[in-house]
Amino acid sequence: MNHSIEEKISHLRKTIEDHEKKYYIDNDPQISDYEFDMLIKELQEMERRYPEFVVPESPTQRVGEQPLDGFVSVSHQTPMLSLDNCYSLTELKSFEVRLKKIIPEEKIHFVAELKIDGLGISITYKEGKFTQAITRGDGIRGDDVTANVKTIKSLPLVIDDNRDIEIRGEIFLPFSSFHQINTDRQSLGEPLFVNPRNAAAGSIRLLDPKEVTVRNLDLFLYTIDITGEDGLDQWESLMLLKGLGFKINPISQPCDTLDDVVSFHKTWNERRDELGYDVDGIVVKVDSKDQRQQLGSTAKFPKWAISYKFPARQATTKINDIIIQVGRTGALTPVAVLEPVKLSGITISRSTLHNEDEIRRKDIRIGDQVLIERSGDVIPKVVSVMKERRTGKEVEFVFPKSCPVCASTIFKPEDEAVSRCFNPSCPAKLRESLLHFASRRAMNIEGLGEALVNQLHESGIVKSIPDLYSLHLQDLENLERMGPKSSRNLLDEIERSKTNELFRLIFALGIRFVGERTAQILAKHFRNLESLFFVSGDTLKDINDVGPKVAESIVFFFRQPENRDLIDRLKLAGLNFLAKKEQGTFHKPVLEGRSFVLTGTLSALTRDSAKEKIESLGGRVVAAVSSKTDYVVVGEAAGSKREKAVKLGISLLNEEAFLKMLNQDNY
Repeated sequence: MNHSIEEKISHLRKTIEDHEKKYYIDNDPQISDYEFDMLIKELQEMERRYPEFVVPESPTQRVGEQPLDGFVSVSHQTPMLSLDNCYSLTELKSFEVRLKKIIPEEKIHFVAELKIDGLGISITYKEGKFTQAITRGDGIRGDDVTANVKTIKSLPLVIDDNRDIEIRGEIFLPFSSFHQINTDRQSLGEPLFVNPRNAAAGSIRLLDPKEVTVRNLDLFLYTIDITGEDGLDQWESLMLLKGLGFKINPISQPCDTLDDVVSFHKTWNERRDELGYDVDGIVVKVDSKDQRQQLGSTAKFPKWAISYKFPARQATTKINDIIIQVGRTGALTPVAVLEPVKLSGITISRSTLHNEDEIRRKDIRIGDQVLIERSGDVIPKVVSVMKERRTGKEVEFVFPKSCPVCASTIFKPEDEAVSRCFNPSCPAKLRESLLHFASRRAMNIEGLGEALVNQLHESGIVKSIPDLYSLHLQDLENLERMGPKSSRNLLDEIERSKTNELFRLIFALGIRFVGERTAQILAKHFRNLESLFFVSGDTLKDINDVGPKVAESIVFFFRQPENRDLIDRLKLAGLNFLAKKEQGTFHKPVLEGRSFVLTGTLSALTRDSAKEKIESLGGRVVAAVSSKTDYVVVGEAAGSKREKAVKLGISLLNEEAFLKMLNQDNY
């Protein structure tokens, strides 16, 4: 009996999956919406009655039951590189010239694809089932957004291929969904999204997958990598993706010559308003996998691909006012408040003015008529001022001498154009400062994630970083989704963080240019946080790995009264201000000067904890294998980095040897 029920449920799932493909991928629905809804309802009822047959890849399980606590940072198997850009036919021809210098004797064929203005994503399937989705992030690490990507209905949860597969693509928001979201937000009095890309990125980072599903995100896939197998030509990749049931952009084309590429660009520049989604150019890729391998990549871009942008779109309007926005890094950005104007189908009312120098260089004044431009549908910029249309009533803008939010002194390094507020407790940057302070590599306060920080910030319970250390149980229990147990656990985590090593606190303070490695160097050299109060730039510059720019930033940070007050309050709260000692001396950094690459999965350590341990012993973790790498640590399912290390003759460490090396000291 149960066997026949399981078969019926399986058959029903397969029927729904087939109709999802017809509707969301093939754009060829075979049943009405009502009939489809009835199939879903029937499956939900059967799974309710027979929960033992519920599987994660069921169409009913696209949306999780519980909101997420936050996003885990995950390393990419291979870096997700950016694309180099070109804006003219001359630049495109230069790209071809560069290719032919490397492979002069070979005919080069291309594939042209529309450049979707969305959010890059890496998705993995194991044994035919969707398992993980990671944002591009910085190209080396991204956020695990599996639960949210699972809500995208054009993405199959099951494919007819049992190999381990990684696919990459672009998540985007169709114009229809974008306009509906902004209409809904306007009715609720919430700020509107600036553009579809901004809305897509914001949607994929929502902590509640149920909220994500109503945003109606979509995606196009453009490349596939099969573990243990050679790569494919680009056009073969697209055809394989299509054959497996993935959604590729149908507006893609193999091109025998660069003239074919130019024709494709011209056609879709003229027709892009016919599309229901945002594009800002085309992507030109060398088709042959063998040629791509010969061409290689720089640290940032593949040499075998380029983005050929569409011409920017422009409009004329008036600057009604200039205001200052303080960003999460403390950067003070002047923003022009514009007379609303339609541009690329969206009403524009604000434009970035970048910095004080830009305002002076272009002589931008309040009341000016200006030409604005949207390139790639980012927040528009002022291209030029129409000075011949001035009436004499225009007003010059005076840049503030202090932060407009917290009144702290602002700082502008001599070689930089941006002024910054360095007060970590500035309300404009407090939320991001709290998230950084609590993050895993800083004070590592587990449970203090984005949702809770938002509540603490918005409710006014936490007005500065030291306020974390005076929280009471009742403060937390009154917050949404915070019961007695979770509140007590968080207070215990905050209390535990007081005993963290000094370098963690230095890093957590968010001093510009001071990363984990520099924080460790400062802790080792000065031994006491308060020793940094009066250190000079010359003293700092004498320390290895501390350059002039870093030294200037450190000196300025510790000279500010607001920061000194913050540190004093942290000391009163009982945080550790001393570097770790043993018998009056510091441990010898046993891995001093050695560089490591981590590849594959370790069973005893996470990637983050392995990195932290190496750096605490004086070593460095780098992303790519090169001749300067000392060791490659090889875990399970190690990839191409292992092969490259063998070719270069670099020492390989299995997990046992790596752990033995780490345990050489008593740290």
